[in-house]
Amino acid sequence: MTEFEYVQAVTTIGTEEAATALAASAVEARLAACAQVTGPVTSTYRWEGELETAKEWQVVFKTTAASYQDLEFHIKAEHGYDVPEIIVTPIVTGNPAYLEWLRAETTR
Repeated sequence: MTEFEYVQAVTTIGTEEAATALAASAVEARLAACAQVTGPVTSTYRWEGELETAKEWQVVFKTTAASYQDLEFHIKAEHGYDVPEIIVTPIVTGNPAYLEWLRAETTR
């Protein structure tokens, strides 16, 4: 995770209220500089041998690679799913002023 300095982490969660609370708690704890909530999205997946379809809300967190492990722990602790989706994508490049802001906002 140290090859890139900045990352986006994505999760989905079952209600808009839960998504908004998760986004706010991560930003408040300085684990992410920004968290965006979108949805609802319709997810289709297999769970415990059954085909499921559910409405979910997606939360996209912008953070540093250095803060990611703490963010992952936070998501798992606050999330209601047994196995929450947490997918991380490196931010290869971006507006230098934005990336500096992102770093400053996740420095505890």
